[in-house]
This record gives sequence, C-alpha cells and structure tokens, in this order.
Amino acid sequence: MDFMEPITTYVHFPWCLKKCPYCDFVSFAKAREAIDHRGYADAVLAELRKRTDALGERELRSVFFGGGTPSLWEPEEIGRVLAAITAAAGRLAPDLEVTVECNPTSLDEQRARALRAVGVNRLSIGVQGLDLERLQFLGRLHDPDGGLGALSAALRSGMPRVSGDLIYGVAVGTAEAAREQRPEHAAAEARAVASTGVTHVSAYSLTIESGTSFGELARRGRLPLAGDEGVADTFFAIDEALEAEGLAHYEISNYARPGHEARHNLGYWRGVDYVGLGCAAFGTVSRPDPRWGLRSAGAAPGEAFAVRYRNIASPERYMAAMAEAGEAIPVDSDERLDPETRLSERIMLGLRLRDGFDLEETASALGVPAWSPARRKAAERLERAGRLTIDGGRLAVPKAAWVFADGIAADLF
Repeated sequence: MDFMEPITTYVHFPWCLKKCPYCDFVSFAKAREAIDHRGYADAVLAELRKRTDALGERELRSVFFGGGTPSLWEPEEIGRVLAAITAAAGRLAPDLEVTVECNPTSLDEQRARALRAVGVNRLSIGVQGLDLERLQFLGRLHDPDGGLGALSAALRSGMPRVSGDLIYGVAVGTAEAAREQRPEHAAAEARAVASTGVTHVSAYSLTIESGTSFGELARRGRLPLAGDEGVADTFFAIDEALEAEGLAHYEISNYARPGHEARHNLGYWRGVDYVGLGCAAFGTVSRPDPRWGLRSAGAAPGEAFAVRYRNIASPERYMAAMAEAGEAIPVDSDERLDPETRLSERIMLGLRLRDGFDLEETASALGVPAWSPARRKAAERLERAGRLTIDGGRLAVPKAAWVFADGIAADLF
C-alpha cells in the first residue's frame, strides 16, 4: 500500500479567552459570546467544499480541532463541521479519532457530553501544571483544582479517550534569581494527572518562541529560565513516573495507555498528508488540486512532490474570502516540498518516536536514495556514540539520548 494513501484533517479555531505569554500559535483573545460561532463554521465548510478532492478516496484517519481554544466553539457548530468532513471523505478508518483541544476554563461535564454527542471521541486538555505560582506565570486562567477538575469532568462524561497536557522546565521569580521546578515535583504532577484515569499524557518542555511575550522578555534578559541540566533531569523523572503509572513513553513528549496513542499526531510523525481548514491552518497534500491556485503546484510527471500551504491568518479576512464565490482558495503562502525535503522532514519527525522509522522504506516510496555517503557516515558515528540504533533500514534514538533527538536528526540530513 502507498504510505501516502491515508489522510487526516486539522481544523483551526483561532480564539481564546486570553493569549498565553508563551504561545506562538495564531490565536486572539475574545469572549465566548462575542465569537461568531456559526459564521466561522460556515467559512470552514465553504473551504472544505473547495478542498474536497484532496480527501478523494483516501482513508480519513483522524480529525483534530486545534487552536486557540476549540472548547469555546459551540458543540453544535463543531458537529456541523465534523459531519461535513466525514461525509466528504472517501473512506473512514474504523477507529476514526476525533479530538478537540480544551482549556479547563471552557470545559465542564455538560460541554464534554455535548461534544461526545456530536461525534468527538477524544479530548486534549491543557492542564499545564499543578502549582498555582507557575500557572499564573504561564498566564493560565485556571488553578490546580480547575485543571484536575476538567480531567475528571471529561472522564465522567463518558468520553472514550482523554489526554492531559503538562508543561515542565518552568522557572519563576526573576531572571537574576530564577526558581526552577524540581524534577521530583514535576514527577508528582505527572502522577497526579495520570491517577485521574486519563488515557494519554503530553509533557512538553517550555520553549521560548520569538514573537511571544516570553520571547520579548527573554530577548531583554528579563525572563527567568530553567537550565538545560535541570530540564533534562525533569524529563527523565517524568518518564519514570508515568511509565510506573502504566503509560508507555511512545514519543519524546507523549505517553499513552496501550492503544491510546494520539493517532492524529502519529500521522504527522509518520508523514501522512493532512488537509488544514480554518484561518492560519497549515496543510500538506500530495497531488494538490490545480484549482487551488497554488504557486508551487507544478511538477514533472511521476514526481513524488507535495505542497504545504498556509491559510489566511486573519479570521475576518479568512471568513470574507471563504464567502466569495468560485473555486479559488486564497492562501497566505505555499511551499513545494520536493522528495529530498520530505525525506529530511521524515527523519526529523520519525526519530521522535520510540520505535523510530524505516529510512529505506520511506526513501523508496519517495523515489530518492536512503543512504548518501555522508548520511551513512553520520549514522555510523551516532551509532558508535550510543545515540542511534540501526536495524536494517530502521533508525531509532535510544531513550537515554532523546534529549538530543533534534541534533541527531539534523546530523542525518
């Protein structure tokens, strides 16, 4: 089977109650009652009608509503969008995963039940931490009880799969006197989240991105920062805690009970195409429809290329554009991904998985050589250093070296 055959869909919802200072996603602060819930859904549906051919006869494996805070969106409108996506798909995976990202301040048992009623079967809840001072530093609107309460509410609703997100590597105080989160405290938070009965936990190290409030503070030397050694110790402390709770560490930042891995994210890590819908959404599609008007869509016959596009970032401009008649879909940008670029991305993402990925199988599907002399030499050097395992064509990073995964992948480009 062609490994590019499956496909997933991502739907971006651009509004939050408050913009977090570390967040570099396209999101805008807005009260729930001020959002045009139906109008935005109408725009997404209009875009879907213009992108239906991308789904074709391919098997739809997952639908992910991200943001922003999609739990602010009225469940009825999420249901309308979801129904249209599944109707447009050529085939549905028998275990189709439908995820909605949630913040504790916009999720209770009633809303979780409403989401379940329209076809959502997985919630990903941004707990982020269980220490009030760190939550306030991160700009969160909930307290520790609110985070755990949202997880419990989702589970009481009968939602089949619930994931809790945590952020570690957070220092508070001042840049001159930063107080770092201790590894044992991060491990205790992870155990508390796991003990609620969630089926999945994501644990991300705080990353300082340019263009964010934290990024500006860091540029000016005014942000308290955790040291690399402490962050690495915390990574392994969380790993030990969650593995003991029965959650397997299947990807650098993700843990799951058996069978509850995030199928949508697995699609990204395995190079599966995805259709992006909504303002600022990215999509990566092989054999894009020429009617989309993409600048990068041309290719020689038989070339294994794909196009990554990004939709208009402004919600108002996006909604206006989707209301216009015609088949054209204006985008902010698009980029042609040639086979070598796609292989580099597969290396970067595939090595995040515990099981790694098959370099030779992937390269063969893309029609490019798996092993250049430089890549072979780099792989053998990394293997000798204990930072890579090579089993035939399959490459993987040992868990002890996961904290170096990005650099390891870059060495193999």
